[in-house]
Amino acid sequence: MMRFLFYTHSLVSDWNHGNAHFLRGVMRALNARGHQTLALEPRDAWSRQNLVADGGQEAVDDFARTFPDLESQTYDAGFDHEAALEQADVVVVHEWTDPALVARIGRHRRQGARYSLLFHDTHHRAVSAGDEIGGMDLNGYDGVLAFGEALRERYLKAGWGRQVFSWHEAADRTLFHPLPDIAPEADLIWVGNWGDGERSEELEEFLIGPVEALGLEASVHGVRYPDHALARLDQAGIRYRGWLPNARVPQAFARHRVTVHVPRRPYVTALPGIPTIRPFEALACGIPLISAPWDDAEGLFRPGDIRFVTNGQEMRQQLRLLLNDPAAAAEQAQRGLETILDRHTCDHRVDELLSILTTLQSTPVQEVTA
Repeated sequence: MMRFLFYTHSLVSDWNHGNAHFLRGVMRALNARGHQTLALEPRDAWSRQNLVADGGQEAVDDFARTFPDLESQTYDAGFDHEAALEQADVVVVHEWTDPALVARIGRHRRQGARYSLLFHDTHHRAVSAGDEIGGMDLNGYDGVLAFGEALRERYLKAGWGRQVFSWHEAADRTLFHPLPDIAPEADLIWVGNWGDGERSEELEEFLIGPVEALGLEASVHGVRYPDHALARLDQAGIRYRGWLPNARVPQAFARHRVTVHVPRRPYVTALPGIPTIRPFEALACGIPLISAPWDDAEGLFRPGDIRFVTNGQEMRQQLRLLLNDPAAAAEQAQRGLETILDRHTCDHRVDELLSILTTLQSTPVQEVTA
C-alpha cells in the first residue's frame, strides 16, 4: 500500500477544468487497489470560485455526494506543505500549481525526502506559453508525466525534466459507460467550453454550421461562451445548456444519438496525437463520435473507432449517415467502446503509473538544468 498525494488546481471543481475528470478516475482506481489518496488544492482556485458562482455551495456538496470515496483538502498561504509531504510515498504535482510551490516541493525532495516526485502536464502551455512552463523549477523532481508523446518530446528537447514519460488521459469506467435504459430523445450533443478563441472557426465549421444545415435537434454544454457565440447557437437552433457536472455527462450522452469532437487548435498544429479526455469519455459511453481533423499519431484508436472528417461538408455527410443508419451507428459505438475497455481506462493508466514508479525507484535524484 502506498500513500499518493496529488497537488491539483482542483479536484472538487471541473468547471473549465478537465484535469479533474482524469484525476478523480485515477484516485478511485488507486483506492480500489488498496492505496491511499489525497488531493491538495488552493482555496482560491479560479475553477472552484467559478463553480460556486455558477452552482452555489450545492455544486460543492454535489461533489461530496457523488464521490464519497475521494478526499480533497484546500490550502492557503499558511499551510504546512512539508508536513503533508512527509506523509506521502508518491507526490504528483500538476502544472497549474503555483510556480513558487512547485519549486518549494522540489527543494523539499532534494533535502532527503524519500517520496517519488512527479510533475504532471495536461495542457498545451508548453507550446503556447513556453516561458511559463520553461520557468518552472523542476530540480528535485524524479520525472515528468506528459499527456502525450508530442508533449513528452517537447520537454525532452527543451531540457525540462530529467525523465519524461508519456501518460495519456483516459476514461473513468466507474462513471463513463453505456446507459441502455436511457432512450435517445435528440440528435446531437456537444460537451465543451468555448475557450480563448482557440477553435472558434472550427466550431462554426464542424458543429454549428452542420447542425443548422441539417436542422438537427442539438444541445451544447459548456462555459465561457461570449454573447456573440450564444447568439450564433440560438440562430442555428442549438440549445445552450450551460455548465454540466462531468459526472452527469454519461446521462446526457445517452439522451442523444451522436456527438462530435472539435479539438483546440494547439492540439492539431503543435501537439499531434493528443486528443484530450473528451473522446475517451464519449467512446466509453457507447455513443458514435465524429471528429474534426487531428492526427492520431500514436495510434491510440483503431480505424473505425472514430469517424474523422476534414471539412464541414464531410461532417454533414457523416452526421446524416449515422443519424439515418442505426445499425452503422451501433456498430461504430461498439467498436469505440471495445478500444476504450482494451486500453484507455483509468485502470490502464494506474498500471502505467505504477510501472513508471518502479522505473524511478532505481534512479537517484539529480539536478535539472533548464
